[in-house]
Amino acid sequence: MHVIGTAGHVDHGKSTLVQALTGTHPDRLKEEREREMTIDLGFAWLILPSGEEVGIVDVPGHRDFIENMLAGVGGIDAALFVIAADEGIMPQTKEHLAILDILQVEGGVIALTKIDLVNDTEWLDLVEEDIRSVLRNTVLEKAPIIRVSSRTQQGIPDLLKALDDCMANRPPRLDLGRPRLPVDRVFTMPGFGTVITGTLIDGSLHTTDEVEILPSGLHSRIRGLQTHKRKENTAIPGSRTAVNISGINVDQVKRGDVITYPGSYKPSQRIDVRFRLLPDVVHSLKHDTQVKLFLGASEISSRVRLLGSDELLPGEEGWLQLELDEPVVATREDRYILRRPSPGETLGGGTVVDPHPKKRHKRFSEQELSNLATLERGTPGEILVQAMLALGIASLQDVINRSNQDPYLANIAAQELITSGQFINLEYSEVSLISPLTLLTSKEYWVQLKRKIILEVDDYHKKYPLRRGISREELKSRLKLPTRLYNAVLRRITSAGELQENETYIQRAGYTINFNAQQQHSVDGLLSRFTKAPFSPPTVKECIAEVGEEVYYAMLDLGLLIQISSDVAFRKQDYDLMRFEIIDLLKSRGIITAAEVRDHFNTSRRYVLAILEHLDAQGVTIREGDIRHLKNIE
Repeated sequence: MHVIGTAGHVDHGKSTLVQALTGTHPDRLKEEREREMTIDLGFAWLILPSGEEVGIVDVPGHRDFIENMLAGVGGIDAALFVIAADEGIMPQTKEHLAILDILQVEGGVIALTKIDLVNDTEWLDLVEEDIRSVLRNTVLEKAPIIRVSSRTQQGIPDLLKALDDCMANRPPRLDLGRPRLPVDRVFTMPGFGTVITGTLIDGSLHTTDEVEILPSGLHSRIRGLQTHKRKENTAIPGSRTAVNISGINVDQVKRGDVITYPGSYKPSQRIDVRFRLLPDVVHSLKHDTQVKLFLGASEISSRVRLLGSDELLPGEEGWLQLELDEPVVATREDRYILRRPSPGETLGGGTVVDPHPKKRHKRFSEQELSNLATLERGTPGEILVQAMLALGIASLQDVINRSNQDPYLANIAAQELITSGQFINLEYSEVSLISPLTLLTSKEYWVQLKRKIILEVDDYHKKYPLRRGISREELKSRLKLPTRLYNAVLRRITSAGELQENETYIQRAGYTINFNAQQQHSVDGLLSRFTKAPFSPPTVKECIAEVGEEVYYAMLDLGLLIQISSDVAFRKQDYDLMRFEIIDLLKSRGIITAAEVRDHFNTSRRYVLAILEHLDAQGVTIREGDIRHLKNIE
């Protein structure tokens, strides 16, 4: 499915020619009919001699409505460029041609209309010669010129054949699996509700699909689809599509919005672009100029940040970062137009290179200019690397989406990057296990992230040398990483042996707690008190008072002490002995009381209750009133 767009000066017969070709007059507004002038976009369709059905977008030619024209030509495959034989090349002829050239519309057909008003064949030859000189070095340079009269139908069959030849062997629009329908018209149909129309690109839409309206983020569902007033269950890329959506009022959608699947695209208020200033503009383009951006069907006021220079002269190219007043949905390689708001003038345009730059660029940074050049002209692999660097860590699908490349070619390039080590697979070691959802990162980003994580752990060890490591959750909080990503990153680092996970703590591999001489002296003194009274040792509060809180908890981490309640701790060997003997008593007696345990160890009730309740909590013993018995000991 393809779309042809008209172009040309006002009153050169575009709409009348469309009616002659299709039988449908594209002017739908009452004012248009009364003034005999196209003001807004018009739509029709025709079946070419080969049987291919194509859509027609008819655009206004008057200079006052050039911005409406720009909303219609963004999605066309070829141009039907209309020039009246009695007037020849006119101002809007040249401006429309410049726009088609900037948008790189791939060819078309020149319709030399109103030949019934010219009886002089030599005049027509001169007009054609003039047209050829104007078309030189543009996308329409090789376009055939067909002489036609919409009134008498002269030349119409030849024009249809020329259009058919132009569209022959055109490849179908790519289906990237993430449809975009830039909205160029919104209206209400009685009994159906809100209907939006546009030229569908990048994917297919299906009835009952859930869709998202960007940039507002509203969600809806497709009630019905039509192509050329024919009901369809599926709309394919490149087709003029009418979408009946549910639950959305007509005033909630506007021209320039984009209909897509939820989560497929993210609007942006800053984009990096390659720009060419037209050679015949009145003034140069300077840094910080206010402009209007036309991308898809959208029109957004923007401010120019000129990169690498302070001024572009007519005919020159350069890099721009556009700061937008409103969000726009864009992808890499989208083509756009810039116009000066007042007085109205088409300045030029080019391609989007990065629809989501991470920051405002340093205007004269050679590295950032080099990165932009790579994004513009690089190989599939180089473009993926730049997309990956911008994202940091992302799923393979997100990287491919950002690069806006053919999924098949991008997948091949991604596999090569993983095999060569330029991309790091954070979740699996085998290349064959990579799926669209697999988390990846670049080698450069991985080195930086790994260094940051290890530094966080090292800093924690320096700050708290008597702790065995930083808690897993505290490290996650410091890194500000989502759970899935954090788990994948940590698993990779620990599997490489640079960090180790000990219960809920992360520590440097091989890290051990070491007491200084003074601390060791305090530890030895405290342990001697435990040796003198192993079953009636100092309380936790007394331990902390003697050695300090940090040293005490280090003794717990090292296993020198085991704290079994808020107030009771034992040396490990004493705890193990008490546990063994209590179990042995229960095996021989069947039941035991706290008083019997107290007498057995010649200690006080405080310590007996603490260890018995601890064994209850561990599932070793079961309490029934004042007695206990074994639960299940291996």
